[in-house]
Amino acid sequence: MLDAALDTAVRVAATDLTVLITGESGVGKEAFSKVIHALSSRKHNDFIAINCGAIPEGTINSELFGHEKGSFTGAVGDRKGYFETVNGGTIFLDEIGEMPLDTQAYLLRVLESGEFIRVGASKTLKTDVRVIAATNVNLEEAVRKGKFREDLFYRLSTVPIRVPSLKERREDIPVLFRKFAYDFAEKYRMQSIRLDERAELVLENYNWPGNIRELKNVAEQLSVLSEDRHLTAEQLQHSMPQLFNRNLPVLSGRNGGNGSGDNFQERDILYKVLFDMKNDLNDLKALIYELVRSNDLHMPDLNSVRQLAPAYPAGGYPSHTPAFESKDFPHEREPYYTPVEPERVKPIIIESGKAGVGFDKSEEEDSPLAMDEIEKEAIRRALKKYNGRRKEAAEELKISERTLYRKIKQYDL
Repeated sequence: MLDAALDTAVRVAATDLTVLITGESGVGKEAFSKVIHALSSRKHNDFIAINCGAIPEGTINSELFGHEKGSFTGAVGDRKGYFETVNGGTIFLDEIGEMPLDTQAYLLRVLESGEFIRVGASKTLKTDVRVIAATNVNLEEAVRKGKFREDLFYRLSTVPIRVPSLKERREDIPVLFRKFAYDFAEKYRMQSIRLDERAELVLENYNWPGNIRELKNVAEQLSVLSEDRHLTAEQLQHSMPQLFNRNLPVLSGRNGGNGSGDNFQERDILYKVLFDMKNDLNDLKALIYELVRSNDLHMPDLNSVRQLAPAYPAGGYPSHTPAFESKDFPHEREPYYTPVEPERVKPIIIESGKAGVGFDKSEEEDSPLAMDEIEKEAIRRALKKYNGRRKEAAEELKISERTLYRKIKQYDL
């Protein structure tokens, strides 16, 4: 995803096309604009970055296009705007979604004809400026709400570039951290900090709501405040406990979000129940796997197991059972339970001579390595399925390639 964005930026740099960069706050949209300018024919001319959301609505027209003396209170002299002073260069308009509607009309004229008028003037001026815009909001939604001009949106998005968030490219986090750590080591004339493998995993598993900006801040804080230059996960937790936070769901309702003590107690109970359920399921999986492995069990066909009828009291099956939509055929209706003849279900068979030893062993041992064996088998099957292609195997297992490489090394696959 990031490679595609960089490739688009490099390709469009040699042209004068208008570019619209989208992405969450802190992903590095301004860095992309600088790359485009540095690779363009305008690289020897001026580049200026303007935050449209930081300029008051009453003065943004003057800032961008200039004004004449006496055009408004406080205009004690003529002033050139950015489109006039950066003529021949590149203007980066950040947070373009915050631009007022009347300013959008001025900008549209500049993009279409290169003409603008100073505030309070009547003379039309010309400029040759390349515009690169960026936003962290959905401009299409803003157009539907009437907060952004549709014609300006299509004019700006001649070449759209989407910069992925940090959580969408977790494999880049350790590399970026090392780069920032090295930069701060040079800046402050100290040895660069390093993280062990478990500490890097902490960074990869953090959600990074502030994206690269937050990662850079973390790298700077650790570079300055850490006495040890080689940090472990335990040291990271002591100095940066927020990196171990997880964005768990919260309860919603009539009293949700008011911060009352009752709500916090309910959330704690919910979290405990969810974690206990997860642990119980993992223990059950481990137990079943150990029983099958150690006792050489012959398991029935999965489809036969799904057709097992529930045990009802002496009254027999209920006359009516609720229906559900089949997963494979969503428009067909089936009963919850399909009665079958007992002989259709194959029993679990334990081979003679093996049951006693294996069963006693499974009772006596807690089998702490059972989940590791399950994980190892899942990775082995995924690699076999895709003929050793790790990228496809990682996608199948819903893990990153970096994690898959580590697991392959760990299990010696």
